[in-house]
Amino acid sequence: MRGDIILVEDHHRAAAARIVEHIAAAVAAKSGRYTITVAGESGSGKSETAQAIADAFAEQGVVSAIYQQDDYFVHPPKTNDRTRREDISWVGSGEVHLDLLDAHLQAALDGADDVVKPLVIYEEDRIDTETMDLRDATVVIAEGTYTSLLEHVDTRVFIARNRLDTREHRRKRGREDFDPFIEEVLTIEHDIISKHRDLADVVITREYDVEFAES
Repeated sequence: MRGDIILVEDHHRAAAARIVEHIAAAVAAKSGRYTITVAGESGSGKSETAQAIADAFAEQGVVSAIYQQDDYFVHPPKTNDRTRREDISWVGSGEVHLDLLDAHLQAALDGADDVVKPLVIYEEDRIDTETMDLRDATVVIAEGTYTSLLEHVDTRVFIARNRLDTREHRRKRGREDFDPFIEEVLTIEHDIISKHRDLADVVITREYDVEFAES
């Protein structure tokens, strides 16, 4: 999403280093591209962790491409906020074209050289398109609240931090004005997204420690 603020810090890099170390052999052994999702609640550090994973792979000479779920929302951000305020039941995975994001993961797995994807222009509250070049990418990462639900995934990462844990991070990214409605939205999202932890291969705890699911 154009206009987004991503603040990669030491704890993101430390978690990413452990994850990359853990899956590096599987990435190298796979004949095609390797796909990863990074999911969790708003402000949990998904974008930063995805970028940190890409950076850690880059240190090994492995190129990554990152899909941001924010680009796949049905409505651009300000319109989506108005839609939620008109009908709170709009909050949920139906706000996102997950089918299109999954199709773009599949395209990457099928060896596509590029994908024409949505691009949210935040300040202009509109959705444009861009062509993502995949030619050099060995790893493709999809990050966003509901990405655990995608099908074409080799490794699912889940960040187990709730709205209280993430409040300061959300403030730094300028994502909210702390109004009661936003808290209601985040509570609904928590009820949905917290259940996705069980789908994860890798869990990042609220302290940003890394836990791996048993094989």
